[in-house]
Amino acid sequence: MKLAIVTAYPPSKVTLNEYAYHLVKHFRQNKNITELILLTDVAGEKADINFEEDGCKIIVKHCWNFNSYMNIFSVMKAVKTVQPDAILFNLQFMKFGDKKIPAALGLLLPKLCTLKKIPTIALLHNILEQVDLESAGFTKNKLTQKVYNFIGTTLTRFILSADTVAVTISKYVEILEEKYNADNVTLIPHGTFEIPEEPTYTIPKGPVKVMTFGKFGTYKKVEVMIEAVEMVRSRTDADLEIVIAGTDNPNVSGYLASVQEKYATVPQLTFTGYVAEEDVPVIFGESAMVVFPYTSTTGSSGVLHQAGSYGKAVIMPDLGDLSILVKEEGYRGEFFTPEDVTSLADAIEKLTIDTTYRTQLGRQNYEAATALPMSKIAEMYLNNFKAIKNKKSTKSQKTIHSTSI
Repeated sequence: MKLAIVTAYPPSKVTLNEYAYHLVKHFRQNKNITELILLTDVAGEKADINFEEDGCKIIVKHCWNFNSYMNIFSVMKAVKTVQPDAILFNLQFMKFGDKKIPAALGLLLPKLCTLKKIPTIALLHNILEQVDLESAGFTKNKLTQKVYNFIGTTLTRFILSADTVAVTISKYVEILEEKYNADNVTLIPHGTFEIPEEPTYTIPKGPVKVMTFGKFGTYKKVEVMIEAVEMVRSRTDADLEIVIAGTDNPNVSGYLASVQEKYATVPQLTFTGYVAEEDVPVIFGESAMVVFPYTSTTGSSGVLHQAGSYGKAVIMPDLGDLSILVKEEGYRGEFFTPEDVTSLADAIEKLTIDTTYRTQLGRQNYEAATALPMSKIAEMYLNNFKAIKNKKSTKSQKTIHSTSI
């Protein structure tokens, strides 16, 4: 199969680029794929495709740019040029831009590819029905929120024109089937990027590192975590280091710089900035626990799967998609009330003091992560493409038979 993937890709800073990297890594090792074509937002010579493992040929075509009004034309031109056997879209609603028109136009692409009779799967990482528009940094205005919801509903209908729409959480399947009467939605879990050998569940000597990882400033706010650690320090003799790994959310530029200035007097507070792929194992490996200082959720959590793959205990709010993931995929964590400093401090203190419990959580999360490696996820996509082709073939044969009669 000659498979095309429309996605952001490293070193792009556009969301979901890291997910694409790991999906590509495992697609290229699958014997059923002869060629991978990345229809992406970075130049071919910059794309991170130097994998150590053997695999199929990869072609990179830079054919779209964030916030470009021409993406719908340039991507379809590239599709016509490469003539793929199948195409996968790695999507969320702000994939092609944070301006309304470019973002909307890009989401019309799955329908156009389906009209071209190309077997098409749209992987939708979030759905607007489950996004808190204010917490996620879209808008606080209630009227504008209604407009966003109307536009989102319309665009979702276009996305559902794909042969198959894949979502990573079962609740999304239920919502799309009930609200849109969709019969082409399938659950394909997020999967775990890397499955290292089982860790020792020990941490380096020195300060106990309390880490958070991601893009911050919208529904991921680190103030509550900093203040919670300060509270634990005030009531125990624990030697704690706060590690904030990652960057600003593109919608809130300057957020982390303002936090760093506000808490300049807080000791052992580390801001790592952007974490390169090769440094991710180090960041997680040195940490005692991973905190999710979220006020809402916008889809399946890649960070939770990463934490599991490195055998880390997690602390998270019991809300939305995180709560569903824990129940469905077997992860475990210590929960706290969102935005409640005391509640989060209690959770951090518990995992700091009770190392046995912390290790138990890490073991459980490693087991959950290893159950869904990306190789298995890639195989699920290929099985869905096979089903689409079989369905099209059957339909075509029926049409020929009907015509001949």
